[in-house]
Amino acid sequence: MTAIDRRLSVAPMMDWTDRHDRYFLRLISRRVLLYSEMVPVGAIVHGDRRRFLAFHPAEHPVALQLGGAEPDDLACAAEAGAAFGYDEINLNVGCPSPRVQKASFGAALMAEPRRVAEGFAAMRRAVALPLTVKTRTGIDDLDSYDHLCRFVETVAAAGCTTFIIHARKAWLSGLSPKQNREVPPLDYPRVYRLKEDYPELAIVINGGIADLDGVQRHLGRVDGAMLGRAAYQNPYILAEADRRFFAVGEAPPSRQEVARAFIPYAEMRLAEGVPLKSMTRHILGLFNGLPGARAWRRTLSEAVGQANRVGERPAREVIEEALAAVEAATARRAA
Repeated sequence: MTAIDRRLSVAPMMDWTDRHDRYFLRLISRRVLLYSEMVPVGAIVHGDRRRFLAFHPAEHPVALQLGGAEPDDLACAAEAGAAFGYDEINLNVGCPSPRVQKASFGAALMAEPRRVAEGFAAMRRAVALPLTVKTRTGIDDLDSYDHLCRFVETVAAAGCTTFIIHARKAWLSGLSPKQNREVPPLDYPRVYRLKEDYPELAIVINGGIADLDGVQRHLGRVDGAMLGRAAYQNPYILAEADRRFFAVGEAPPSRQEVARAFIPYAEMRLAEGVPLKSMTRHILGLFNGLPGARAWRRTLSEAVGQANRVGERPAREVIEEALAAVEAATARRAA
């Protein structure tokens, strides 16, 4: 089994990192590790597995994030993930949403390290894939460094050797999921200290990292860094990642090349009945920071809106129209 390079990854993000987004990001970087949205284990155990687990082979390396707590269900879901070909299974112990709390998993599990360890051990018995845990630095009043260490030690004793730490605590009540990504202060030094105190563990840091320079700074202290919203809202920041962190020699594709490379995929999925908007919403940020960014977003949105009214338009036609709008806006800016 090939070892997973965790120096740079893109975080699992609900409603964002679906299979269409991951395929698009893979056109920009061939080496960055990609994560699925969190998939509740019940959806896998009792639902349509292909709907929740299918992905394009080009997405590798790709990890499946699971949300759950019952050992048998976690083991079953991990086996399903392995059967579908994921490179890693990750257990979510960081999501603070009320819906997730009601189901007794996510960040609430930080209060039950033994339960997390039992679930992890069940997955470890079920599959030979790399298994990891993604967590916060703490929850509510359980936010001391000692509590974080006890949590990590308990889960590590069950066989976990890689922890992805969102460098913020979470409030299980009083803050929305969005606020929990922004309001609790970042505590990078705590994550650095965890790596220092447990050098045998692989520690990946997550939270508030805005660019590749930020990734580089963290890599001096921990084993990996995970980009979240920055990689979704401005995906082309990943373009230099392969050369910078993975010693890839060739130049990255241009934004225009990425957009055109996405067309065959979009056409294939459109033929399967996937709405065009479900795919193009992920590529709206491709030109962020450039003069043509607004024209790109506007043209895509208007074209998809028109498609929804009169029947789906060809993906090639829509994307080429948006690229032409970028070129025109750039030319006007230069005139």
